[in-house]
Amino acid sequence: MQYKMRGKVAYLGHINSNVALQLTYVKPYDLPSGKGYQRPVDSKRANDFALYLSKGENALFTPILLNAESKWEFTPYDKSRPTYGRLLCSEKASLMDGQHRLGGIKRYSQETNAEMAIPFLAFHYLDEDEEISLFDTINTKAKGIGLSLSRYLRRNSDDLSWIATELILRTDSPFHSIGTITGKRVTGRHITLQNLHRCLELLTSNTNLSSLAKEDKLLLALFFFNSVKETFSQEWMDYKDYRITHIVCINALAMAGCQLISCCFSEDSKKIDYSLISKSVKRLKKFDWSSSGRLKYIKGFSGSKTLAADIAAQMNLNIM
Repeated sequence: MQYKMRGKVAYLGHINSNVALQLTYVKPYDLPSGKGYQRPVDSKRANDFALYLSKGENALFTPILLNAESKWEFTPYDKSRPTYGRLLCSEKASLMDGQHRLGGIKRYSQETNAEMAIPFLAFHYLDEDEEISLFDTINTKAKGIGLSLSRYLRRNSDDLSWIATELILRTDSPFHSIGTITGKRVTGRHITLQNLHRCLELLTSNTNLSSLAKEDKLLLALFFFNSVKETFSQEWMDYKDYRITHIVCINALAMAGCQLISCCFSEDSKKIDYSLISKSVKRLKKFDWSSSGRLKYIKGFSGSKTLAADIAAQMNLNIM
């Protein structure tokens, strides 16, 4: 299909994978003319795309972007449909966006001996500066959806994403009023869904806990963190003066929580002593979470590990 985009003639269509590989070329960044811009292909990204394609009919993908450099000629099928026709491609088109997709398609085709239709959008002609400018816009101005929203979109296929979502959406969750689904932090909502996903990985990292059903993991997370919030109700809601809900401390609590829950888990009965969890958390009631205290400079994953060891010691996990 031929159409115009902002005054530029462009074509929408599809080509067979074996033809696409023969009909496109890439302008590397070190082109002698100085008009190159493409990075070398990342083999891992290409291999990951090949693996994605192996999933079958659900493996959909977006069109590749081409500059035909006025070397392709459009011929309509008939006068009654002047915008529908065929492209006569006498020379290769410049591949502006999609080299990792084509790299993955090439590997997938080699391993499966299969062909597929590849959608494309091709500009009839862009000069070299226009081509570079568009490539730069695509790769610097466009932003990904972010890990938090990605986790949310996967909540029906990934257990921890589902639990993290529930922890933000449920009104009986301690994270309901301080969490954000999309990853955009605003005043009062400083814990993202991705933050909670990582926290849950730490909380359920023990082998016995990781095998639990997602509903049981959710119940555990709710009970443990609600116990923490009830013990430190003022600190939990004061992000400025206390660090308890800062990510470094949330991760530390999750690490210590994993140790605590493991101590309260019976391998024989597969039951958890919730009363012991509550009793152990209450042992922390004199813990200093103030931002001006000893936690002032703690940061990073190493800081979380150090803090987790301190929290576990104060809960007397070593004697359980």
